[in-house]
Amino acid sequence: MASAAGPARTPLLTAAKWNPALDVPNAYVKPRPEAVADPTELTVAEAAWLIRAGKLTPAKLVEAYLARISTYDGTYQAFNLVLAEAAAKAAAALAKKPRRGALHGIPLAIKDNYYTAGVPTTANSYLFADFRPPYDATAVSRLLAGGAIVLGKTQMGPLATTRATTPSGVVTTVNAWTPTDSRTDPGGSSTGTATAVAGRLAASGTGTQTGGSITAPSNAQNLTGLKPTMGRVSLHGIIPLSYTRDHPGPLARDAKDAAIMLTAMAGEDPADPRTQGLPGVPKLIDAATPAYSGGKLKLRWKTRIGVLPGFTAGTTETAAARAAYLAKLAAIPGATVVDVPLPDEWDVLTGGAFNNVRLPERSEPFMPYLRTDLRGFGVSVTSWLQGALLGANEFITGQRAKLLLMERVLDQLFASCDVVVQTSPVPFDILGLPEIAFPIGFTAAGVPIGTILGGLPYGEDRLLSVAAAYQAVADWHRRRPADPPAAPPAPAAAALGLASPAAPAALRLTAEEVAELA
Repeated sequence: MASAAGPARTPLLTAAKWNPALDVPNAYVKPRPEAVADPTELTVAEAAWLIRAGKLTPAKLVEAYLARISTYDGTYQAFNLVLAEAAAKAAAALAKKPRRGALHGIPLAIKDNYYTAGVPTTANSYLFADFRPPYDATAVSRLLAGGAIVLGKTQMGPLATTRATTPSGVVTTVNAWTPTDSRTDPGGSSTGTATAVAGRLAASGTGTQTGGSITAPSNAQNLTGLKPTMGRVSLHGIIPLSYTRDHPGPLARDAKDAAIMLTAMAGEDPADPRTQGLPGVPKLIDAATPAYSGGKLKLRWKTRIGVLPGFTAGTTETAAARAAYLAKLAAIPGATVVDVPLPDEWDVLTGGAFNNVRLPERSEPFMPYLRTDLRGFGVSVTSWLQGALLGANEFITGQRAKLLLMERVLDQLFASCDVVVQTSPVPFDILGLPEIAFPIGFTAAGVPIGTILGGLPYGEDRLLSVAAAYQAVADWHRRRPADPPAAPPAPAAAALGLASPAAPAALRLTAEEVAELA
């Protein structure tokens, strides 16, 4: 465990400090009338407005979320550990402390690969079943310094591979929009966080992305998920999957909330060299605030929105939603929708062969376990073995291909646009470029349809500005799923992700299916 997660060496920790960027005027939004009656309906920015105005206490907000968890998480199975007593104590303590900004008293869901001091951090894996880290992940520490409250740890794909299952492959967490049908994909691997936020069990939450694990569950569950540029958020204290592709980021209900979360999480960290020497964190909260001129909405910055070939092709519900989304964007002053070509050899450079060169990075920190007991990896063992067996020549060729892909994306794709639509997160995950996912419609069956925009390095503010402007003219992000059937909380063993839940018709992923998905 020490070689995989790093707790054996002394961490280069500095106490997280309060971030004044969380206490700017645009971080507070007057609540919608329909949200005031139920605190769990409030966005982070709306709850922050009420807390600042003295009309809502952190204790009441935590109480409301814990009540929903108690009633509905037996169905959702979003959490594998609920810290009810600790959350209530933290809320009571915050009432006696100076307000720290927009996250003061806000209850969050934390993906279970983020270290939480003294609290089990399992990555939903046999390997970490008994692991209690001695310190918080840097991102968690910064959220807590902003006054956030941890409600619990969320279910995830084992070792951050697929949708949330037990380590043996039994599906746990459901999509909040189809809670009685576990066959509907809720997105992974940040499944539990997405379901918790969509199902109003938490105000917002954290995820990680290596191959779509923030954007996919956000699109699947009507959320706004922001995968920042590599290095924008420290990975220190997060159980690794791939050193050059892991990205911590928020899953939220709208662009403003995502900006608040990222503002708290982002910044240089002496414990993570990937964060050092980068451009400063921009004013993300202001960027996620719709801009107006003469009372009319406009884009904060003139922006060329690149559309890849085939984005709206076909007659599917997704194609129709994409076309309507682009039309709404094009009608906003300052937005220019332009067709852009795919870079040369796009299919080759972003295909499975080159995508798989990341697998040795997955295997390397876990080699002691691969040599001794493969059973510890559960159903996700295949990709770890693939990484261990990949040849050095293939790995080096893949690294050269990655540089070529970056050159072509910057020189060819972004030559004629500032942001670009994505049909798959994989290319920008390979390159460490930022992406934002947000809802653009629903199918006739009531399942969310989302989209992804990709941006230039450290261009999270531009992505947020486009998403915020679109959300000012569309209301998809304000829609919430109906409450599911109430169910008792899952048994303690199932809550830790180590035993099958009680559902009689539970789906199970095989090792072959997991390898394909991962």
